[in-house]
Amino acid sequence: MICRVHGILERIESGKAELDMGDGLHYEVLLSAWAQQQLSGLDGQPVTLYTLHFLEGSAQGSTFVPRLAGFLSETDKRFFELFTTVKGIGPKKALGCLVYSSDQLAGAIAERDVKLIQTLPGVGKRMAETIIATLHGKVDEFVGEAAVAAGDGSVARAAVPGGPPREALDVLMQLGESRANATAWIDQAMVQNPELDDAQQIIAAALRIKSGVK
Repeated sequence: MICRVHGILERIESGKAELDMGDGLHYEVLLSAWAQQQLSGLDGQPVTLYTLHFLEGSAQGSTFVPRLAGFLSETDKRFFELFTTVKGIGPKKALGCLVYSSDQLAGAIAERDVKLIQTLPGVGKRMAETIIATLHGKVDEFVGEAAVAAGDGSVARAAVPGGPPREALDVLMQLGESRANATAWIDQAMVQNPELDDAQQIIAAALRIKSGVK
């Protein structure tokens, strides 16, 4: 079984990445919405994806097509496997649902944040409640374990939601920002400036990212 691939990112479109593995070998890898967002703009760069095989059934259910799904880290891969244990969420739907990082979704599930989970594509209130009921108590290991693709195609660790980053998150949410957006800005700020250790500095960096200021 192929558990990890490393190659040149040729292109991304419609939730799929094409990787040039060398010697004329190209792989098509399905991506979660989060992974696609993180890899956007890295065409021509070397990337590593942690992969998982699954079988996609036809509409009639009589034939199955093997697919290869790719993730930025082993953590994201494990979260995906856990997420697909929810009744009614298969691999293909899960890939489309995962528009946030693993730690953001794990945090929402841990805090029973139905409203955030309802923002996932194809997830209504009843499904959001099912996700929480199924996974609550099983996601603690994923909180603070997000991975973000860096500009050179490598993967950097995102901010752990504790200490100053958590204080910054609380302030941004008090200012009216959504948990998903605030966490994403803080994650990016901490990846770009890992030396930040003050909540006010993190907030300022996050707001610059929000406004598009370098």
